[in-house]
Amino acid sequence: MITGKLITFEGIDGSGKSTQIKLLEAEFEKSGISYKTFREPGGTKLSEKIRAMLLDKENIELYSNAESLLFAAARAQLTAEQIKPALTKGECVICDRFTDSTIAYQGYGRGLNINKLELMNAIATDGLIPDVTFILDIDPEKASERMQTEAADRMESGGIDFFQKIRQGYYQIREQNQSRCIVINGEKSQKDISEEIHHIIMERFKKELSCSY
Repeated sequence: MITGKLITFEGIDGSGKSTQIKLLEAEFEKSGISYKTFREPGGTKLSEKIRAMLLDKENIELYSNAESLLFAAARAQLTAEQIKPALTKGECVICDRFTDSTIAYQGYGRGLNINKLELMNAIATDGLIPDVTFILDIDPEKASERMQTEAADRMESGGIDFFQKIRQGYYQIREQNQSRCIVINGEKSQKDISEEIHHIIMERFKKELSCSY
């Protein structure tokens, strides 16, 4: 029986997900809330190997369908090996990307059939759906400026038009999942974003989280 909470962070590359996850971890530690954090693709020995294949710029010829299946394989392993056991123990799970990334990137970004991708996600996760998803929204031009100091991986090298499609895709995902997905202005200060996210989590799950510490 799953009793923990699955909190996912979404957004285009450079939106500030990693920073906000670290700030949320700090808040959970202060409150004594038990949690585990994972990234996608990754989080297990096998999933990290798949991650290396997906992000390697040498694999530029990777077909979009193959890309989607590799993401799903990594997600299936992570869900079964790490996420579900943690949730069953009552822990909060923070995940840097999850099923919505496949819909946004491979569906709206690459143009693959979204219904098929949703079915693939359901199979990979055995139907697991996040309790709350924060979509950090930022203009792709500004996101690109943030990442200029880093060497771009294969996914980050898609170009501004690619990330515009993904950004619009996240808006569609939000429209279709209004009770779960919350769009956060990723161009606000890190402190303001962190406070907004922490407030939403505590308001939604105050009873469950207060019982865990």
